[in-house]
Amino acid sequence: MDSTTSETTSGPEDRVELIDIARIMHAIPHRYPFLLIDRVVDLVRNHSAVGIKNVSVNESFFQGHFPGHPVMPGVLIIESMAQTAAVLVVETLGPEAAGKVVYFMSVEGAKFRRPVVPGDQVRIHCTKERNRGNVWKFNAVARVDGVAVAEATYAAMIMDRVADK
Repeated sequence: MDSTTSETTSGPEDRVELIDIARIMHAIPHRYPFLLIDRVVDLVRNHSAVGIKNVSVNESFFQGHFPGHPVMPGVLIIESMAQTAAVLVVETLGPEAAGKVVYFMSVEGAKFRRPVVPGDQVRIHCTKERNRGNVWKFNAVARVDGVAVAEATYAAMIMDRVADK
């Protein structure tokens, strides 16, 4: 399956206005403390999605990053981008995604513009650049109050779930 965002046309059936936490947890295997998106809004299958992360002072990573000066680690912002993309992949593939997992492969051009702190709501604007076979490439910009806080281009691969040993 080869496609690009420039070829995408969407109708009402391709748009999902809200994906709640239960549907996210059905789509991807992440769980607390590593589930880093709270909902996905305005998803257009095979094109884009907006993931939302409500940052709370109760996040486990703030205990060590940094005591007395809590800042969300940049790698976790990138991970929230990857999780948003994984939900987009699963929603795009539908039943074809059953029994599969989206694995993060690479990240390029990551830039961090300003710290993300407790009380922020991060909106991750994720757009599919292309996919070839089971490899998908995305571009994302994370924003707080409309201001870019981070951006990156990254790739993911959808594969069969590895059986437990």
